[in-house]
Amino acid sequence: MTKKTILIVGAGGFIGGFIARTALERGFDTYVAVRESTSRRYLADPALKFVVLDYDDPDTLGTRLRENAPESGRWDYIIYNLGATKCANFADFNRINYLYVRDFVGALEDENLVPEKFLYMSSLSALGPVDEKGYTPIDSTAVPHPNTRYGLSKIKAETFLQTRTSFPWIIFRPTGVYGPHERDYLMMIKCIDSHFDFGVGFRTQMLTFIYVEDLVGAMFDALASDRTLHKKYIISEPKAYTQKEFRAIVAKALGGKTVIPVKLPMWAVYAASVVAEKWGALTLKPSTLNRDKFKIMRQRNWNCSVADAVEDFGFHADYPLERGIEKTVEAYLLEKAEAKKKKK
Repeated sequence: MTKKTILIVGAGGFIGGFIARTALERGFDTYVAVRESTSRRYLADPALKFVVLDYDDPDTLGTRLRENAPESGRWDYIIYNLGATKCANFADFNRINYLYVRDFVGALEDENLVPEKFLYMSSLSALGPVDEKGYTPIDSTAVPHPNTRYGLSKIKAETFLQTRTSFPWIIFRPTGVYGPHERDYLMMIKCIDSHFDFGVGFRTQMLTFIYVEDLVGAMFDALASDRTLHKKYIISEPKAYTQKEFRAIVAKALGGKTVIPVKLPMWAVYAASVVAEKWGALTLKPSTLNRDKFKIMRQRNWNCSVADAVEDFGFHADYPLERGIEKTVEAYLLEKAEAKKKKK
């Protein structure tokens, strides 16, 4: 039987590596789209077929895609995972998260390469804050009003796809994605490993997470379902956690660390965000802490409803936070031990 073909766009990052591995495990003829400069650290399997693209040169996109297309003439599925979560120049959010999608879809249409299904990785930030007082779970009926440049760029890409009524899009809006090799949550784990946990604000914040393997599994389940075309799905473990609960789970995974919680006032975090952002602009290196990130940290309600995903493609989270953090911390400690060996 001929293998189904899949193209993973933005395959070189944390999530992309897991998508590529899972595609191979599930028997797909797997193509990975990367830049010339993209690290291939997590794309070492010789069965992967590389498609090198220059997203800043839309005139060449169609040609490169056509030259690398499978013998059948097009890919069965495309997962579009390319995007920027932090930028030194906020204008880059629009360029990378919106214009790249627009040009890529245009190239597929121009070259008659439109797949059976196209899964676009958006973000829960595309919706913006929802019910910050009552903590009602965010669901598919929420009206988007993003309050960050990142979220705005994502909703622009979503809106563009929705205008293509004949294009076979599916949109995922995952909450915070974590797992081995992810960097932002790793910073929090390192802080807790150093006996400190820094929280923002004094009002309760409900946090949600999705372990990377659960997210990737959901992608392939959605592609396989006949009920997902032209629909948008929130993807999250169906449980919210307080900062205290998150801290306790990480501390336990680290061997029972004693951790001192430190609550930072909003004004102090905002001031630090402005300084870090300006420094990032001066050095041309995106800072993890910036005004966009501050708005995300200030948001109190990240509680989610995943009922639509459960109904349409049987979504389930095999990794509750405790289990996912165990695997994430295990990878962190291994990386930490290897770093110590190199210093000797």
